[in-house]
Amino acid sequence: MIDLVLPKGSLEAATLRLFEEADLPVRRSSDRDYSATIPDPRIGKVKILRPQEIAQAVEHGYFDLGITGHDWVLETDSDVYEVMDLGFNRASNGIARIVLAVPGDSPIERPEDVPPGWRISTEYLNLTRRFFARLGIPVEVSLSYGATEAKIPELADAIVDITETGSSLRRAGFKIIGTLAETTSRLIANHASWQDPAKRQEIIEIQTLLAGVLTARGKVLIKMNVSEDRLQEVISVLPAMKAPTVSRLFGTNYYAVEAVAVKANINLLIPELKKRGAEDILELPISKIVP
Repeated sequence: MIDLVLPKGSLEAATLRLFEEADLPVRRSSDRDYSATIPDPRIGKVKILRPQEIAQAVEHGYFDLGITGHDWVLETDSDVYEVMDLGFNRASNGIARIVLAVPGDSPIERPEDVPPGWRISTEYLNLTRRFFARLGIPVEVSLSYGATEAKIPELADAIVDITETGSSLRRAGFKIIGTLAETTSRLIANHASWQDPAKRQEIIEIQTLLAGVLTARGKVLIKMNVSEDRLQEVISVLPAMKAPTVSRLFGTNYYAVEAVAVKANINLLIPELKKRGAEDILELPISKIVP
């Protein structure tokens, strides 16, 4: 049985949705409760903590398994086993960046041009200090408790912050001049737990369920009937993970055909299939795809 820690705050909603879709629903008395349960025999204790705390909590063995941003693994310099990249961030799927930003009217265009002694405001103290140490530029790094862009100009000369598109920083009047790291959410494990055969098997089974959900997102199952004389015409435009499934309908010259398609393309695919002879077309949601 494994103990699990999940993130509170910006990663919380996406994480809880992922576990719900993986048939691992997280149950708690209220959204303010930091203790939870998951009705699964492989999972024991479940806690919900700030992402900043999770990597070290897993490293030190307080939990076997956890989810946090890769940025906090880097920031806390935590020694954990990365089981899988979950691929989402605060507001979207995809990679976020930890960036160095200065006011838009600043003459500074590169990190290497930052003057010695500049004040940098950030919640990523260690990442920032290591970054400027590699550049050989002595700077003053101070902890920001939020609204980092508001520290300019009274408390700081530049900021290090997380961004997915950079649009919020640009609206606030900043320009990005460097990237310290890239990050997505990660499923991480304690090294000793990963080396334990029983716990490792349980972790892999949890990973399989989560990966099945992530693989299925944005995809649908499409099914149709096709006459034998139009079959090749339909299959020639039909996407599939390996190959379409084709089976003959009893006592007819028709075939039942099914395949996995990308949801974003289905509005173009269905009319094309119809034009090529597909009949009785069904589009069905997919909850998991497990290779």
